[in-house]
Amino acid sequence: MSTLAPPKRPEIKTALPGPKGQEIIAADHQFVTPSYPRPSFKLVAERAEGMWVTDVDGNIFLDCNAGVAVCSTGHCHPEVVRAIQDQAAQLIHMCGTDYYYKHMPTLARKLDEIVPIEGPTRTHFANSGTEAVETALKLAMHATGREKFIAFFNSFHGRTLGSLSLTSSKIAQRKGFRRQALDVTHVPYPNVFRHPFTGERSDAETVSRACLDWIEKRLFLTTVPPEECAAIVVEVVQGEGGYVPAPKEFLQGLRRICDEHGIMLIVDEVQSGMGRTGKMFASDHHDLKADIVCIAKGIGSGLPIGACVARADLMDWKPGAHASTFGGNPVCIASALKTIELLERELVKNSAEVGVYLQEGLRKLMQKHHCIGDVRGLGLMVGVEFVEDRASMKPAPELRERIEYACFERGLIILGAGFNTIRWSPPLIITRENIDVALEIFDEAITASCNS
Repeated sequence: MSTLAPPKRPEIKTALPGPKGQEIIAADHQFVTPSYPRPSFKLVAERAEGMWVTDVDGNIFLDCNAGVAVCSTGHCHPEVVRAIQDQAAQLIHMCGTDYYYKHMPTLARKLDEIVPIEGPTRTHFANSGTEAVETALKLAMHATGREKFIAFFNSFHGRTLGSLSLTSSKIAQRKGFRRQALDVTHVPYPNVFRHPFTGERSDAETVSRACLDWIEKRLFLTTVPPEECAAIVVEVVQGEGGYVPAPKEFLQGLRRICDEHGIMLIVDEVQSGMGRTGKMFASDHHDLKADIVCIAKGIGSGLPIGACVARADLMDWKPGAHASTFGGNPVCIASALKTIELLERELVKNSAEVGVYLQEGLRKLMQKHHCIGDVRGLGLMVGVEFVEDRASMKPAPELRERIEYACFERGLIILGAGFNTIRWSPPLIITRENIDVALEIFDEAITASCNS
């Protein structure tokens, strides 16, 4: 008889949210901006460790969202915590835009080793993904002397005004802010599951050719002269747009277009980078080399740090052209260096291997539940798209919301992405045993939601 202990499971002890949680939510409603895109379920976190989050009322949840793909090494990884504590005891801040310290070139040198850019690089440090994108936009304009940009429908690059000009995943992100700050033209993204022109499932080559033709044979001949375009900005896997991977044919086609016309290729790896897809960067799956790469989220294991890494010959701007008081904070860099060490040691490999196990389990559920229209992704960046039925493939956003909430009630934290997709972006430490528990809960939540 087996002596193995049963896998750990969530523990829900109160109604959700519990009484302490309700007090905090009430205070939040009174004093905190209502602009945050809070989901339908209300999690009031108090502490977390590894894969597990405990709320203020003692309920314990299995986290398959990782703080929106941020806690790549799990919650409060002991080695990361130690690195943060050691650095905080030595130097918390000195402002790397005015003074020097070893941390900035140390991390920049490491990024030079791993970022998918041909040749030597330089790095500008920021505090977030949107700041990294803002840096990339300014740099592209500075390097090319051009002002126009091309971005993609259903993309997300941030909410500050420059990056918001690129963002197009939800109307709520843009509504009320009048005209976009930058000259950006949006074009179709190659969604294999929903061809942007026909709405039907397609193959990678067909949908890639259609989207590339739209740029070359329509856009460049009508509204965006290629010699006036500073950059094309793309996510290798669209994040907030529904966890949609781009085909290799399309990405290599963008690289060709940029090379032919002197356009910068900016790759936003904020959500897809740092081991999330089973390689250090999603670009690595397709041998894609960018001119500029934007990084944030998973690089700091929860601390706020972003980076814009570019070809060294592009980043030749003069002192004062761009800076950030808190960018390159020593404590954040210490966390990032330890994070990269853990990723290289074991977690990128785990993301690839356990990601396959997760996707296989989700596809088995797809065979059982006809409301699942598609399972897609790379590594531990997986999207499950819900539909009303397989015949029409009509999106089912309300069902998605019910399933998301039903998971929460059962102690599983997952989050929506796009119009009708649930994203799986767990910490990269997740085990097969964790996934077995998560899939069991997901199965129960789908069954309950479809019957409600």
